[in-house]
Amino acid sequence: MMDDIEIRDGKVFGGWRAPENVYKSNITSIHDDIVAQKVGMRGGTIQGTIHLSMFAPLAQKIFGDRWFEKGTVSMYYTFATIDKEEVRAIIELPPNTTEEMLPIATKDVQVKAWAELKNGQQIMTGTVSIGSPKEPSYLQVVDLKSSNPEDLRILARLKVGDELPSKEILLTQEEINEGVSRITDQLEYYRRKDKSPWGDTIFYPTAMYEAMALGSERRSTEEFKAVPFFGATEIKNINGPALTGVTYIAKGKYICIGASRKTEYAWFDSTLEEKETGKIVASMRHLDRFMKAGSPFYED
Repeated sequence: MMDDIEIRDGKVFGGWRAPENVYKSNITSIHDDIVAQKVGMRGGTIQGTIHLSMFAPLAQKIFGDRWFEKGTVSMYYTFATIDKEEVRAIIELPPNTTEEMLPIATKDVQVKAWAELKNGQQIMTGTVSIGSPKEPSYLQVVDLKSSNPEDLRILARLKVGDELPSKEILLTQEEINEGVSRITDQLEYYRRKDKSPWGDTIFYPTAMYEAMALGSERRSTEEFKAVPFFGATEIKNINGPALTGVTYIAKGKYICIGASRKTEYAWFDSTLEEKETGKIVASMRHLDRFMKAGSPFYED
């Protein structure tokens, strides 16, 4: 657990973090300064999924280790961050909860959560929960509106219900260690088997996204002839955590394809299941957006 967590005013505050834009050398993506500025961004952006891992230590503080087994983080990205820009995660405490009562591991609870810059600008907003609370998560209540196929140009080849190519996932400790170096909140559970209550090291939230992304993490400007960027992500641990050295199968399908004034967008749902048993370990809902600005499909 991180030692700079602060609890006050009914909220749990993470420490300030300054993640590095590790993909800034990808000159065909929004992580590149030139590409990002051409479509109106301040500079090459950091993946929103990198910031998801900031919530894990705070959720552990509130809900204990059960959060890694039955916890959810559901976030809509509202403002893109750039290289080494300081950010922090914040989670509200459940009503009538004091620090002395933590962790509240046996209840099924959902609370508001967000991340912000030092000037107070929110960079993402949503919910964090444990178990099966009565309320749906932040992204589960978003109104998903598909567009008529004739209104799509960038994503004209995609259709609601299309299945994404499934893939087999088997992460080694070396791969986990390499990935952990990209995030700012590095719990011992990710690196040290002897510290894990589950007998092996576990996937961190960003790795959970990457396991269930089914190609989303590799989308490029060249492939779609438009600049892609992340719009929202929900990671739900169902029978977690996902463990290093265990083989999983990721499956998914598109649930919404549409267009807004500035973007075309695609939502998909995916799952992660144990190959040997078929047990579903986790699920994900994710939104990819594609900028109309600069796309040859919108030169008119």
